[in-house]
Amino acid sequence: MAKSKAKADAAAYRTFDEIGGRLDQIIEQVRSKETPLEQSLDLFDEAIVLGSKAVELVDSVDFTPEEEARIKAAVEGEGDAAGDGAGEKGEPAAGDDAEDAATADDAASDDAGEKGETAPEEA
Repeated sequence: MAKSKAKADAAAYRTFDEIGGRLDQIIEQVRSKETPLEQSLDLFDEAIVLGSKAVELVDSVDFTPEEEARIKAAVEGEGDAAGDGAGEKGEPAAGDDAEDAATADDAASDDAGEKGETAPEEA
């Protein structure tokens, strides 16, 4: 029965701010040691319904091309900050470093041979 109450409550929320405010209240209540387990579970169910409502709001939003470009740039910027950059577009993959080192050794040997010198042999 708590689920039907939670669904009825979710219909009253029309913005992310309203949903976020209610979720903050739910968090405070659930963290309280005085909240009984059964009530915490009911609040959890309500939070799930509110999350679904938030997803519906996202799915129903129509962005202009400029807004979409700004969002895409922001998401890509977060991805660059979160990762170490290895293997991203324009950067060598992990295995490329060994290949580059071998190529550099070959180039050094070729340069030594052109000058009439012998390249030092590896042990």
